[in-house]
Amino acid sequence: MKQMQYKLIVSDFDGTLRRSEGGVSQGSLEAVEKYVQAGGIFALCTGRMPFSILPYARQLGLKGLVAAFQGAVIDEVATGKRVRDGRMENADALRICRFLESNGWHIHVYDGDVLYINMDDEFRALYEKTCNVRGVLTPQKISQTVEEKNIRPHKIIVMVPAEERDEVFDKTVRELGEDFYVTSSTENLVEIVRKGCDKGGAVRFLADYYGVPLSQTIAIGDNYNDLPMLRAAGLGVAVENGEEVLKSEAKFVTRSCDEDGVAYVIRKFGLGENV
Repeated sequence: MKQMQYKLIVSDFDGTLRRSEGGVSQGSLEAVEKYVQAGGIFALCTGRMPFSILPYARQLGLKGLVAAFQGAVIDEVATGKRVRDGRMENADALRICRFLESNGWHIHVYDGDVLYINMDDEFRALYEKTCNVRGVLTPQKISQTVEEKNIRPHKIIVMVPAEERDEVFDKTVRELGEDFYVTSSTENLVEIVRKGCDKGGAVRFLADYYGVPLSQTIAIGDNYNDLPMLRAAGLGVAVENGEEVLKSEAKFVTRSCDEDGVAYVIRKFGLGENV
């Protein structure tokens, strides 16, 4: 058997590995299993909270690390032990929340596996159903809860209608982008984490942890928050259903998430099969 060219594959989850109707296909499960059995390392890197992504990592049979909150958190899959914990300061969280509140937006604050939500509306229902989590409803001024509980969150997000995402993103970048990393993972989300807690940092952390040169890594994604990891990896891959800016920067565009695009990359580049 020839030497494996890419020893580490890091994949986004929603819109990339996860099919649009939900779940991971049998084809993807089999491709990951075959790659790992051949000696490769497969990892997930997502904006989701650890509680929400760990069940999928375990379904895939992964034994190593999983990155959540854009890489602000990295946990061991088997034990849940935290090996990276990128929280923002309480004062920074208050500043962010007060700015978001001033615009009347739907806000989520993530403190580990605890999610605080300031509005009981259709966005809350959509998010909780998609991610299989249950949030804690706070007063409209979620900053009050952040202050009283001295919360140092891993991530804060805004949920907006798809047609408003770009406007909300631009406004948030103008106000907060100098001091925080502002990104988007879906058409309804604008996300804020500590500077340095992006997916590029997560890929570099994983590569260093496993002792794999970045030139031998692949990163696969679909949205703006995946740009840093595509730039960090030896081979940056976008799924066909991804944002145009991501596809324009990717070194390879694979099939869509509903056509097992990740499995195709594993077989073509990870295992070197003729597909």
